Amino acid sequence: MAALEKDDRVALARALKAWLARELDVEVGGLEAEFLLDFLVDRIGPRFYNLGLRDAATALAKRMDVLTEALEELERPVPRD
Repeated sequence: MAALEKDDRVALARALKAWLARELDVEVGGLEAEFLLDFLVDRIGPRFYNLGLRDAATALAKRMDVLTEALEELERPVPRD
């Protein structure tokens, strides 16, 4: 899996730090927020990635059904002797 861009990583760690303070009344430093972000990305990220892949596969399958139907409409009858 690709690593987060530096700007995204900083922004997410900052948002996580703010959320912890606001919602849980827990103050953490920037480094701790980045460690927690790393943990979340490592443990939770693959699950969301896999869900995204499944969603993409479902969307592609629906499109393939439409394409298959379109191709079937183009078929020509075969003469029978």
